[in-house]
Amino acid sequence: MRPAVAAPKLSWMAREVSAGVLVHRPGPDGPEFLLVHPGGPYWAKKDEAAWSIPKGLVDPGEETWVAAAREFEEELGQPVTGEPQPLEPCLTPGGKLIVAWLVAADLDLSSLRSNTFEMEWPRGSGRLRVFPEVDRAAYFPSELALKKIHRGQRPLVHQALKRLAHLG
Repeated sequence: MRPAVAAPKLSWMAREVSAGVLVHRPGPDGPEFLLVHPGGPYWAKKDEAAWSIPKGLVDPGEETWVAAAREFEEELGQPVTGEPQPLEPCLTPGGKLIVAWLVAADLDLSSLRSNTFEMEWPRGSGRLRVFPEVDRAAYFPSELALKKIHRGQRPLVHQALKRLAHLG
């Protein structure tokens, strides 16, 4: 699937560039946004400001929409559907540039299948354990999404709300 509008030019100097998808659907009180919770022991007990849009690093020479769609499927176990609309990139406090696409979709999240990663846990134990990259996914009403999402990604939700208000 090719985006209807070209991605913004990436002129900012960032250490890393990630691409992701901010999925929305209509809810009883306005738009709801799909967020994912990172897996692994560090995030296990974190909730507020711990969730994210499905996203990941852009490979050298890779188009941002291709990277966003790939990461979405890796993290949720299903392809993203719907017409992608680019949002303005945002620079996180840690220096990562996030290029995101807004997509309308009402997905079934009951069969979440995320890719995994391996890390030493407990730290210093010498034991390698495998964890899911994403351990949960859920739709949240906009106000709750703004509390759940990482602080550096909140501008994406704000942009999406403005865009959706103009459409409705």
